[in-house]
Amino acid sequence: MDRRQLFAMMKAYHRTSLLRAAVDLDVFTHLADGPAAPGEVAVRVGADARGTRILLNALAAVRLAETDGTRFWLTEAHADLLVPGRPGYAAGMVHVFAGDREWEAHRRIAEAVRHGGSVLAENAETAGYAFWEDFARHADVVAEPTAELLADTLKPWATDRAELDVLDVACGHGIYGYTAAKRYPQARVWSLDWANVLDEAHKHAVRLGVADRVERIAGDMFDTPLGGPYDLVLVTNVLHHFSAERAAELLARAASVLKPDGRLGIVGFTTSGRTPAQDPAPYLFDLLMLAWTAQGEVHSEQTYERLLAEAGLRIIANEPVDRPGIDFHVLLAGRAA
Repeated sequence: MDRRQLFAMMKAYHRTSLLRAAVDLDVFTHLADGPAAPGEVAVRVGADARGTRILLNALAAVRLAETDGTRFWLTEAHADLLVPGRPGYAAGMVHVFAGDREWEAHRRIAEAVRHGGSVLAENAETAGYAFWEDFARHADVVAEPTAELLADTLKPWATDRAELDVLDVACGHGIYGYTAAKRYPQARVWSLDWANVLDEAHKHAVRLGVADRVERIAGDMFDTPLGGPYDLVLVTNVLHHFSAERAAELLARAASVLKPDGRLGIVGFTTSGRTPAQDPAPYLFDLLMLAWTAQGEVHSEQTYERLLAEAGLRIIANEPVDRPGIDFHVLLAGRAA
């Protein structure tokens, strides 16, 4: 690393702040209408003309907008990424990756290191934490490719089943369960999460056309009655919030409501035999878990094998998600022989 790279790392938040401001002001929607002068954009977004001009020039500087020196606009490719409602829209994830709550957690990492866990008054484990509403609202764009892979992995087992009752634990946006329901018409989904999160997840169920086959279970995944038994239990993007011991409790609960020939699906980061430099994503994510939970961290593939064995299960499939920017693994487990 040289000085320029080091300074670029220090200043990375400048671009993040710029993108977040443009999304908050809905600037990209108005730039997609065609070339416009800063004053016109300012009127449309209800902002100061000078402030809007400075923002637009900054967007052009990082190639998030085009300009001829007088007017500003988006290319079609950028519009697809940045404008709500477009098929490729992804900019809403700024509310997840760079929302106030994640920023505050990262700001206090040094304190978390000293303390050995989160020092925040509210964190990822707080009941009804409002961040999970933003996650449920916006993170479908990241979840959908992984959910499709999960549905593909289930195909040999799920296709000919007369029933496919699915419990989605800590469902968040619900995309994993709803994608299974869309793919397999015999599927019914029970979505478990906090009530405020389930309201957001329901919008995705409606959008995917499966809301008539979805039931809600509001509450804490560790003590709310789960019902069942189920053909498929999904535990996605949540086990890294806990120590291995606490994760084992959740997996034991999941296994207890699984039918004898059922499957348990896990989605999330894992660590393997590669070094942090070779596989940086899970190790960087661990920093957020340190700052945002009491004892959470990314677990290794070997740890998952052990935890599943303790729950009477074995790994049947382990599939990495082969999409840029998505570093998850899909694990599928069934009863041990």
